[in-house]
Amino acid sequence: MNGQIDELDRGIIRCLSKDGRMSFTEIATQLNVTEKTIRSRYKNLIDHEILQVVGVVNPTAIGVKAGAIIELMVELMALEQVIEGLRNLREVRFITTTSGKYQIMTQIAVPSQDDLSSSFKRIRDIPGIIEMNSIIQLNVYKNTFQYI
Repeated sequence: MNGQIDELDRGIIRCLSKDGRMSFTEIATQLNVTEKTIRSRYKNLIDHEILQVVGVVNPTAIGVKAGAIIELMVELMALEQVIEGLRNLREVRFITTTSGKYQIMTQIAVPSQDDLSSSFKRIRDIPGIIEMNSIIQLNVYKNTFQYI
C-alpha cells in the first residue's frame, strides 16, 4: 500500500480521528458505502500500519498538568545513544531530530511544575548532550490527532 490511500480511506480516517469508537455502520452511512466495504478498508489500513486506533488520554484529567519542549544539542556520534536515553524516560512524550542548532527536540509531560526540574536533570544526565534549551509550556490551545 506504501502510504497510498484514496478518498474513502481518508474519510474512514477522518471519522475515526473524531470518534475512535464510531461503528462501521455509522461510518458506512456517513460515507455512503456498505459496512462490508468499511470493514475491509479498515482492516487494510490496520494491516498496512497506516491506521492505529488507540485510546487518547486527557493528561490534565489524570494529573499531568505541566510540560516543556526541550531542544538538545548533542555530540553527533552520540545521537542514537541520546535518543535511546530519552526513549527510556517515562515523561518523554515526543522525540524528533531537527535541523539547526539543536539536533533533537523532545516534549515532556509531568504532574507539576516542581517535577520539571527533576526531569531536566535526568535529561541532562544522558551522556552526549552538549547543551539544553527548555521551553516551559504555559497553556495548550490545540492538540490534535487529525492529520487528514
